[in-house]
Amino acid sequence: MTTSQLGKNSREEQLKAFNRLLDVLDELREKCPWDRKQTLESLRHLTIEETYELSDAILKGELQEVKKEIGDIMLHLVFYAKIASEQGAFDIADVLNAQCEKLIFRHPHIYSDVKADSEEEVKQNWEKLKLKEGNKSVLGGVPQSLPALVKAMRIQEKARGAGFDWDDKSQVWEKVQEELSEFESEFNVADFTAVDPKKATAEFGDLLFSLINFARFAGINPEEALERTNLKFIHRFQYLETEAAKDGKQLHDMTLEEMDFYWDKAKKL
Repeated sequence: MTTSQLGKNSREEQLKAFNRLLDVLDELREKCPWDRKQTLESLRHLTIEETYELSDAILKGELQEVKKEIGDIMLHLVFYAKIASEQGAFDIADVLNAQCEKLIFRHPHIYSDVKADSEEEVKQNWEKLKLKEGNKSVLGGVPQSLPALVKAMRIQEKARGAGFDWDDKSQVWEKVQEELSEFESEFNVADFTAVDPKKATAEFGDLLFSLINFARFAGINPEEALERTNLKFIHRFQYLETEAAKDGKQLHDMTLEEMDFYWDKAKKL
């Protein structure tokens, strides 16, 4: 396949490829000792790892890696359905049909006569329909095991979908300033021994939550923003290590001023 043909497979070819994956998995499940041993529980942590690898590839903009990681996750999803089918619970057809029915139900502005002219209206309808499906709370669909930063973002998005939100970002910024002031009041920098760890932690959590809220209003994904800063810091610090070593220096023997010299060079690159 040439580069120009990539991503241009017909629907028939796509279905054939998916069917091939099902056939390969059937054979592996029957003949491979490792695949035969797997359970829903044993695959769980591997799926989480693969999801993070896909996230890394997306942030780096490496599309061939994205393709590879999508394949790994696709295998896991089919694997879960295969295990469930062996237990007589459901199979991949049940999974896909249920998903299609859910999408149709939650998009009445496409498949029915409900009107939704904006993204915001679509989100609000989505949350209302989820409550009709049996969710007792708008926040009930937020997984408890999500990382705290991502969870805060999802909580705020779902609350907004129910109409519970600020009117504009100037109000949110005022809240950030308020939480910062409360944190400063609780965290006595001049005397660390006077700080109540529980109260300081609570105020810091409030400050982070308000910053995440402001990021949402500003159209910034806080998880992605923080991860990009992490990667930037890693790049600069490794440059500092490498260049200092070239000059025969060890970090533990250097002053902060000496380190800053290399750090500033890294920032300019």
